[in-house]
Amino acid sequence: MLVSPQAERNWQSLATVLEDVLEEHAHRKLFALELGSGTGQHVIRFAQKMPNVTWQPSDIKEESQNSIKAYIAATNAKTVLHPLHIDASDPWEKWGNLTAKSCDVIMAINLLQYSPFKTAQGVLTGAAQILKQNGFLIIYGVYAINGIITPSCNEHLDEEIRNINPEWGLPDIDVLRQIAYGNGLRLERIVEMEEYYKCLIFRKL
Repeated sequence: MLVSPQAERNWQSLATVLEDVLEEHAHRKLFALELGSGTGQHVIRFAQKMPNVTWQPSDIKEESQNSIKAYIAATNAKTVLHPLHIDASDPWEKWGNLTAKSCDVIMAINLLQYSPFKTAQGVLTGAAQILKQNGFLIIYGVYAINGIITPSCNEHLDEEIRNINPEWGLPDIDVLRQIAYGNGLRLERIVEMEEYYKCLIFRKL
């Protein structure tokens, strides 16, 4: 199993946001997709906290998929499905066996800043198709706002990420908002998190 220290630090605050968003739906069964599940730590923790939600993890990397499987086996998680290979930049029809209007929630944690811009476009256009009406897309990460990155530590983070891959970098909230709106998603809330991270909460109109 892979272990991410950051996932251990932030899973609880993310679970709190998720529980708040889904509070009015706590009485019914829900289906959630996580894009870029990484180690699998988040999805396992979320499943333990919210037994009414069935989770579909996914990742583009085989080592991450294997780690997710190991966490499922180690925790005997009944509401976490076998991980899918999903490249979020692909058209949503290629996202495994998922169908239109099948998800109540889609989550992407630390995915967009470590991906090309086409991945952000894919997440937003795909979510618009796969989410049910009034479903939620929750994207966690560090962002620019109207082309400006603040404070200076985030500028350094953006530079470090772009040094790894010039196509990566902090996405701009205003750009994401415009793409989302054009696909029938509305940015309802921005939740301030630790260390300048934010959760963007979109709802399917």
